[in-house]
Amino acid sequence: MAMLRSLRRDTRGATIVEFAIVAPVMILMMMGLGDLGYQVYAQAILNGAMQKAGRDSSIQGGADDPAQTDGKVEAMVKNVAKNAIFSFSRKNYDSFSVIKPEPFVDDNNNGKKDATDGNGVLDKGECFTDINGNGQWDVDPGENGQGGANDVTVYTATVTYPHLFPVASLFGWSPTQTITASTLLKNQPYATQTTVTPAKVCIK
Repeated sequence: MAMLRSLRRDTRGATIVEFAIVAPVMILMMMGLGDLGYQVYAQAILNGAMQKAGRDSSIQGGADDPAQTDGKVEAMVKNVAKNAIFSFSRKNYDSFSVIKPEPFVDDNNNGKKDATDGNGVLDKGECFTDINGNGQWDVDPGENGQGGANDVTVYTATVTYPHLFPVASLFGWSPTQTITASTLLKNQPYATQTTVTPAKVCIK
């Protein structure tokens, strides 16, 4: 009995038991924070690379070789994410003001202001401004590519890379992380731009 009382008062080894309970949670938290910090750092590198590439491609002759511009972005990001997979897109617009859905008159074809106006949908009989000249209403009137003189270009990069730590896999999440960055630039007027007046098109 004296030995049992002695063992009950003996606290030696309690610390290692407590550590065994706390350590897995602490390690998971540290790996999660490390992975989050890595994502923030990779995003910052991608943002900087995109801004530089955007400036380079907007000067005269800079848009002649899009693959070279994309390669510069890849090279900068791969310094921190060697196994990253990249995809790039470019859309051009005539001006900053048209980077939005093509405008239309939302009057539901009754020609007067009433409670039926403003349903937010292009209905039959309503007319829209055909910014890109394709004869149909578009949520995004941009055209693929760098564009020409004075055009405004939205340059976007999407990067997918493996997580720094396997925390996501432990919870059944995707083993990869995807980040995106875009930059908006105006091409230099190194050539004469053809100006086209948008047509007004009515839905029949």
